[in-house]
Amino acid sequence: MRLYTKTGDKGETSLIGGRVSKDDARVEAYGTIDELNCFVGVAQAEAAKHKGLEELAGWLVDIQQELFDCGSDLAYAKEGTPYKMDGEPSARLEGWIDRYIEEAPEVTRFILPGGSAVSSALHVCRTVCRRAERRIVTLSRQHAINEEVLIYINRLSDFFFAAARVANAKLNVPDTEYVRSAEVFRKRKKQS
Repeated sequence: MRLYTKTGDKGETSLIGGRVSKDDARVEAYGTIDELNCFVGVAQAEAAKHKGLEELAGWLVDIQQELFDCGSDLAYAKEGTPYKMDGEPSARLEGWIDRYIEEAPEVTRFILPGGSAVSSALHVCRTVCRRAERRIVTLSRQHAINEEVLIYINRLSDFFFAAARVANAKLNVPDTEYVRSAEVFRKRKKQS
């Protein structure tokens, strides 16, 4: 198999349903999803090195599979093509987020991205995920998209934040608060 085809030498690429410029909003959106997937691979490799983060490492592989589905759905330029993403992955992410919020120490101020290597990698995932979301919004203003992809990517960035905090907690690495931050997050209600 040859990796190069020379069909993109003039700045165009093929989609399901036609050819577009390589800087087309659709290519920007699914290209950023691809970039995010690479960073998730880095985070997964870091998480897999640590006892206590095996579940997170497994979830990150699941997320990588779903990111391929998201990219595929965004690459459709042809009406009527069946989508891969539905609401189930977003609902599952919400459950993971809720669980991780309870497992991490309470936070009331902004924190600096960092701590452990796993947490740092997850914070990079969070910011690339937010950029992917912005690219998808731009695309959605120009073309019809699978709305479930936008919902999933929005939840995913929240998951990465929650996971980064839990990774630090499980590795006994404290988060570093932004020193000039006011209290911006509500305190948790104590359960009785």
